[in-house]
Amino acid sequence: MGVVSKAAAIVIAAGGDGARLGGAKASRLLGERRLIDHALGWAMQHSDAVALAVRAGTPDWGTGLPLLVDHHNGIGPIGALASAVAFAQHQQRQAVLMIGCDMPFLPADLLAGLQSALPGHGAAMPVSAGRRHPMATLWAPDVTAIDDYVAGGGQSLWRFAQSVGMAAVLWDTTPDPFLNINTPADLAAAEQRLKRQAP
Repeated sequence: MGVVSKAAAIVIAAGGDGARLGGAKASRLLGERRLIDHALGWAMQHSDAVALAVRAGTPDWGTGLPLLVDHHNGIGPIGALASAVAFAQHQQRQAVLMIGCDMPFLPADLLAGLQSALPGHGAAMPVSAGRRHPMATLWAPDVTAIDDYVAGGGQSLWRFAQSVGMAAVLWDTTPDPFLNINTPADLAAAEQRLKRQAP
């Protein structure tokens, strides 16, 4: 268990209402699986410490995962990150990867690539197609830093990453593995992509 105990924790952010997708984003089907199941399947392959960051009253969608209830209402994903960092520290993990529940094509080497860049930084953030991806970023579990940031009114994941020292990690694979699903058009595109990838 010595090696496993050092694995990064993974927290799936599933507290958004998915209004642009018509609501209930985590339970939307992609192929024959819900988006939350795609995220869970990926996370369970890469860590033995996986949890869901949710709003109060949100179910676990039958996953059986620990629920990290957002104690900071109305400030967006930074609230989920605060919960994720506290979870990682409680689990005595050296890092925590927070991913959105709407990113079904994350690369298999994501965690390894980010871990190699994290030493000496507070965050390692993937960059693809000229875009940064704060919702697929690896963080050092510094509870004091994020609590101070939130207490000061900070809400941007990107600005928090800058404040703690961020390493940018480039992915140049195509199609973009960091596609996230926010609209019906995104979901339709993901369906077509999934069909093309099917054996």
